[in-house]
Amino acid sequence: MMKKITAVLLTLVMAVSLMACSGNTQTSETESSHSQSGQAEATSAPENQKNNSEAEGDTAQTNAAAGDTETEENKILVAFFSATNTTQGVAEQMADGLGADLYEIVPEEPYTDADLDYNDDNSRSTMEMNDPTVRPAISGSVENMEQYDLVFLGYPIWWGEAPRIVSTFMESYDFSGKTIIPFCTSGGSGIGSSAENLADLTDGAEWIPGQRLDGGSSQDEIMEWVNSLGLDVTGE
Repeated sequence: MMKKITAVLLTLVMAVSLMACSGNTQTSETESSHSQSGQAEATSAPENQKNNSEAEGDTAQTNAAAGDTETEENKILVAFFSATNTTQGVAEQMADGLGADLYEIVPEEPYTDADLDYNDDNSRSTMEMNDPTVRPAISGSVENMEQYDLVFLGYPIWWGEAPRIVSTFMESYDFSGKTIIPFCTSGGSGIGSSAENLADLTDGAEWIPGQRLDGGSSQDEIMEWVNSLGLDVTGE
């Protein structure tokens, strides 16, 4: 009888031992699985960071390229002198059509009606035009002239020439490397040699042949001439 009891007890002890070993094996396998999963996550994190970094780099290069394109666009100035507002109207429409900056050449001493009386040999304008060395003073100046690539220059025709104050303007700045496009208004005279005489006052500038424009020209007519010049501008 005692032998049977002892045999049963040994059988129970062995069964418990086997169950304990099986539990330890499952725990070990679970811990090993978690450890491998953690290593995989740790390995993938730097790769994700690398991909994000590369994406940010591509975006920065794209933005830089866009910035370079904007920088390459020509910066345009429309400068003009207008004693009776005729040239001013043309210049304003031109600047608006080009999206250009506008600068008025303003004399320190404004011209009166008497000054502009070309029938009077003693009028201010007559005496100025009879003396090629006269340089009437200008009030104000162009801010940051060096930023401009193209300069449209407008003026009325006085005695077949540009008014002397335009000569003052040309001698006040360095136009080297710039492209200058003259235009004029008059009661009937063309641009004549006025642009050539102004070109003699500059060094290193490229002068495009100019045009007389009627004071009553529409913006479409003005921009048709501008666009015919073949310049790198975006006139509408």
